[in-house]
Amino acid sequence: MDHQPHPQPHPHPHPHQQYDGETNDYMQQQEDWDRDMLLDPAWEKQQRKTFTAWCNSHLRKAGTQIENIEEDFRDGLKLMLLLEVISGERLAKPERGKMRVHKISNVNKALNFITSKGVKLVSIGAEEIVDGNAKMTLGMIWTIILRFAIQDISVEETSAKEGLLLWCQRKTAPYKNVNIQNFHISWKDGLGFCALIHRHRPELIDYGKLRKDDPMTNLNTAFDVAEKYLDIPKMLDAEDVVSTLRPDEKAVMTYVSCYYHAFSGKQKAETAANRICKVLAVNQENEQLMEDYEKLASDASFAPFPSSFHTLLHSSFSLQ
Repeated sequence: MDHQPHPQPHPHPHPHQQYDGETNDYMQQQEDWDRDMLLDPAWEKQQRKTFTAWCNSHLRKAGTQIENIEEDFRDGLKLMLLLEVISGERLAKPERGKMRVHKISNVNKALNFITSKGVKLVSIGAEEIVDGNAKMTLGMIWTIILRFAIQDISVEETSAKEGLLLWCQRKTAPYKNVNIQNFHISWKDGLGFCALIHRHRPELIDYGKLRKDDPMTNLNTAFDVAEKYLDIPKMLDAEDVVSTLRPDEKAVMTYVSCYYHAFSGKQKAETAANRICKVLAVNQENEQLMEDYEKLASDASFAPFPSSFHTLLHSSFSLQ
């Protein structure tokens, strides 16, 4: 099939989000939304699967899910619920009516909430979401993923997308056959996903048996293990990743961000737990020392320590 010429930039605003200020540069779209879809329809398929699975990973906490990403958000109810689950905040009370005006009202409440979090939405309107516009809906969900799953990532003073990439590079550095430079072709052979899992949970994958020239096995191994043991749902399809010349960056980034949150969250919790255990151990040791001293001091046959030593002992406890 002949390749279509590269589309020229459209003179009018495109339906994707833009962000103000230098601090929000990471939210800028590197590629035009419509151009993405025009150049490679496979990317839309990947985004549908990934974004749907990502939404459901949160919606299931509220006992529900979506089946069709552009249909199931049309009345705004599950969209509002999704935002409440991922933000931990309450939105305005939704309209329960079935009329179009009620649906538009609910979607607007969701969009207003997103805007209140510092995101400026351009050309994404409630009417398009209510009408089931697939590209608009995918663009809106991508905005939510960026804001709530990627924006707050911080690694060595590097944030958001760049922070996530740096985290991946740091974690996979010991693996000589892995070279993560981006969120598309660097992940095609599946070894990057396997390396992230092996680095944190080496007992889950026999990394030494994996081959770079067997991407299907590598991808399916990572996806299956992540779903079974790490509670990360399958958000990508191995065949799509292998068959697509350049996997969709948004889909890959969304899925990889789940690895970051699964592992960094656990690591932070373990670090905090270890710190607490150390504090408790020190306190218990101090209490035992004090008990031993007091027992000795109360023994009539034991000559008490000089008062200066007693003072020194107490001051050492207070410094812990």
